[in-house]
Amino acid sequence: MNKTYVTSMKDDQNKWYIVDAYNKNLGRLSTEVATILRGKNRTNYMPHIINNAYVIVINAENITITGKKDKQKLYKRHSGYPGGLKVENFTTLQNRLPERIIEKSIKGMLPKNSLGKQLFNRLKVYRSKTHPHSAQQPEQIFSEII
Repeated sequence: MNKTYVTSMKDDQNKWYIVDAYNKNLGRLSTEVATILRGKNRTNYMPHIINNAYVIVINAENITITGKKDKQKLYKRHSGYPGGLKVENFTTLQNRLPERIIEKSIKGMLPKNSLGKQLFNRLKVYRSKTHPHSAQQPEQIFSEII
């Protein structure tokens, strides 16, 4: 009888990746980062296991989108109180909090359960080129897609 070999993710070391978002397309960057967070780029991928990968995204203020989405794309949030709906477009949110644009895009591509919340905590997004994770020696990701 053949047995299925399942590798333990506990044996793997934490792997840190760094992605530069300078002049990158938002959707293409987000799918690449979500794939790495899920662990789909590895040979021992299992959908119910947390991958030991952390992703750092730098230069979030220089992300680009195509078409007229900078004026048309709306980001909504609600305070929970009556009349508490706040709506702003891509341009104003990029000027105010550029990290939130990338975080929201990647979070929408992760599972909508407790696993997705744990994976989202492994994402670090920074406005500029500086980040406090140099001690983890992150590996630079170069891809034709992003």
